[in-house]
Amino acid sequence: MRPRSPPLPFHRTPRRQIPAACCLLLLLALLPLPPAAAKSSTRAITDNEIREKKNACYADIENGLWGFACRSSATEKENCVLRCASPECYNLIYGGDPLEEGELDYIRGQEYKYCMVKLSLGESLDGVKGSFNYS
Repeated sequence: MRPRSPPLPFHRTPRRQIPAACCLLLLLALLPLPPAAAKSSTRAITDNEIREKKNACYADIENGLWGFACRSSATEKENCVLRCASPECYNLIYGGDPLEEGELDYIRGQEYKYCMVKLSLGESLDGVKGSFNYS
């Protein structure tokens, strides 16, 4: 057997050269996507996915992550769940006029779901509010 040569000191160790193309590819992968491209999808959010989001929000509220106000009444809890599931849609549909005790608002509920669908597709939310008025 041949004896091994002693290791080179650290400052004299040969460096491996990384091709410039690999560095460029890595840099491009780390760049954030523009907001519109990051949100867009090829399919709309389903009713089941909306339900799952809302159920996760109910759990967070029950665990106290949203504070006491969200647990003070069923209506406050529902407002918090809607805000949790989609802050953008909540502000658009309910922002200045949250649900009140005992209120059932089918039209705004449909607009909220429609907003979540449009948001999941990366589409504009223009025209969502008021799109289900039956008067």
